[in-house]
Amino acid sequence: MVELFLELFSEEIPARMQSNAAAELKRLIGEALALLTPRNTETWYGPRRLAARLDVAMEVTASTVTERGPRISAPDQALAGFMRKHAAAREQMRQDGDYWVLEKSLPAVPASEIIAAALPAMLRRFPWQRSMRWGGSGSSFTWVRPLRRIVCLLDQAVVGFGLRDGMDDGHGLVASDHTEGHRFHAPGAFAVSSCADWRAKLSERRVLVDASERRQRIAQGLAGEAAKIGLELVDDPGLLDEVAGLVEWPVPMLGRIDPAFMDLPPEVMQVSMRVNQRYFALCTEKNEPAPWFGFVANIEADDGGHATRAGNERVLRARFADARHFWDLDRRTKLAARVRLLDQVTFHAQLGSQGERVRRLRRLVRIVALLVGAEPALADRAAECAKADLVTGMVGEFPELQGVMGRYYALHDGEDPAVADAVRDHYAPKGPRDVVPAAPVSIALALADKLDQLAGFFGIGEKPTGSGDPYALRRAALGIIRIIVERQLRVSLRQLIAEAFAGYAREWSQPDVDELFAFIVERLRVQLRADGARHDVMAAVFEAHPDDDLTRLIRRADAVTALLTSRDGADLLTAYRRAANILRIEERRDAMVVDMHFQYDLLTEAAELHLARELTEITPAIVALLEQEKFAPAMAQMARLRAPLDEFFQHVTVNASDPELRLNRLRLLATVRHTMSHVADFSKIEG
Repeated sequence: MVELFLELFSEEIPARMQSNAAAELKRLIGEALALLTPRNTETWYGPRRLAARLDVAMEVTASTVTERGPRISAPDQALAGFMRKHAAAREQMRQDGDYWVLEKSLPAVPASEIIAAALPAMLRRFPWQRSMRWGGSGSSFTWVRPLRRIVCLLDQAVVGFGLRDGMDDGHGLVASDHTEGHRFHAPGAFAVSSCADWRAKLSERRVLVDASERRQRIAQGLAGEAAKIGLELVDDPGLLDEVAGLVEWPVPMLGRIDPAFMDLPPEVMQVSMRVNQRYFALCTEKNEPAPWFGFVANIEADDGGHATRAGNERVLRARFADARHFWDLDRRTKLAARVRLLDQVTFHAQLGSQGERVRRLRRLVRIVALLVGAEPALADRAAECAKADLVTGMVGEFPELQGVMGRYYALHDGEDPAVADAVRDHYAPKGPRDVVPAAPVSIALALADKLDQLAGFFGIGEKPTGSGDPYALRRAALGIIRIIVERQLRVSLRQLIAEAFAGYAREWSQPDVDELFAFIVERLRVQLRADGARHDVMAAVFEAHPDDDLTRLIRRADAVTALLTSRDGADLLTAYRRAANILRIEERRDAMVVDMHFQYDLLTEAAELHLARELTEITPAIVALLEQEKFAPAMAQMARLRAPLDEFFQHVTVNASDPELRLNRLRLLATVRHTMSHVADFSKIEG
């Protein structure tokens, strides 16, 4: 195996596209060069380049290929067509039974030929999210940004392929061994001989090719600069990833924030810095906003960065001045007074305006409030104000701040703090790391908002399909699940869904509550699987008892999981499967379902008598404990079946020669199956 190195040098690649592009390059180059058995593929990406290094075979070895042709009895035209297709002569054909056979000797093919033939087509079909044409040659070749150079080295020798395709010259690009360093610190081309040489020479020319190395330098550099003045960097991993894709030679620096802007809400300052300028926020040890910001330059300035720092501070003052304008202007109008403007804001073409949605939320949230212990009047007021910040200048400029600004404006207007918090929290949780609402009014509004969203889009048939979910319905369903489960709410999910559909009563006379309920439960199973929990146990419990109280459902599933992880539980599951298999076979053979009415007077063996007595005693105990939601004690009762079941299978022959005795023993096993089904459908348990 020898090293193949490929670099694609272009103008600036958007940071959000770089990681996926590197993954696509790894996949496509593996497919394109499959004949060379590529191994150990590594990729790198940055603002102006994608690169890959892999080990490949030096050649495809010579081989002989046998092709079966037409039958001997076929017309001469068939044989002539076959030979023409394979560029073969009559002397190369031989008979093999009833068929003509062609044996072709394929010579060895050097890796360089395969690479030169395969890579142009691979680059032409590269799946950028967006790409562009450039220049005046009329070339059909596209790339995310103008592609300027290609480096292709096989065992340190250039593979000089071009991008020409017929009459299309592909902008005249031909692979070579030349690349470029930092745009300002080391402009101009230079030659490289291998991947290691490429990395070393680029590092000398102020280019770090490893994105993780650039990210680490940014994080550690900013944190170090902040520590010098007793501050901390606000955690923002997404911004770190983005900035690492914007610079080739990161130089972390700090700048000052004009004290006149420090009374702006910290969320406004952070979002303005992040969205507009890709700046990092700093805070004190008490997590209070600090009058400093972090940024990353792409050059090491001769003046120590003084001009760069001053320029960034000047830009930030202008940005904060805009934010100040919106902040002051928005507070002149009360939040509640903006609600009427929501009638002019479309929620969805088929679902009406945001004003209509607010009216639905006000109805639904009062119902939910009674179920979760919230004050209905406060919940109603929170629902009325929930969407009003959508028509403020600040949220118009920064949509990320919807809800957040609503809370600030509500507090400014003198609204109850519970109302203000609910306005902020009703979008939560937005993601897996987001904290779910805790206050009753916030919980009520968050549930109502997500239920209305799901009911509306399911009602008009806009349901998630495959990986497509344009209205974030899966996230809404997961939000409902997390709120209910993490806050231990005791609510009927079906009732909540039905009430949400009722808000659209004029649109749908028969809403499908069951379909939406099944969708939410399926999201619960998917989340459990992602969390590494026993999703099969959840399926088994739900199959036996399709409970719409998710808190109770989870508790029951947790109890079953605890049982199965014990020695008695594992052995009991094995015995259950043996009993269920016997019943399934015999029921299929007899074309009947075995009932549970066994007769004591037909129990002759000590082991079956023991099992019958245990069943008679523990079955009502299990049922009673389950009704009282004492799930752990119920599992303990069921675990008592393990020993008598083991004893039964050891000493009792189920398929006795006496038909009456055989049926009675099957009925005894059916009783075991039925007793355990009070807890779960154990046939759904995997493993």
